[in-house]
Amino acid sequence: MVIPFEELQPETLRALIEDFVSRDGAVHGHAEATLEQKVAAVMQQLRVGSAVIVFDADDETCSVVEKRSLSRPPAPPPSDEFDPGDAAD
Repeated sequence: MVIPFEELQPETLRALIEDFVSRDGAVHGHAEATLEQKVAAVMQQLRVGSAVIVFDADDETCSVVEKRSLSRPPAPPPSDEFDPGDAAD
């Protein structure tokens, strides 16, 4: 579920973004940037709509994701139908 960033308290939004930009393995470009610069960059992405905040109900967590990653079609669910080719002779 996408959560509009404007609906979050400023302190909550800041903490979420700081957590996102400080995770190990997070990609933030080639040059080292300060925490403030990283937070500002993510805020700008949220403002222009290239990034969104999503809530995962299963994990009860929020994350920042690129909006384009949400437009990918979901993988089809596994089929429970019997496939005669799967049966052993």
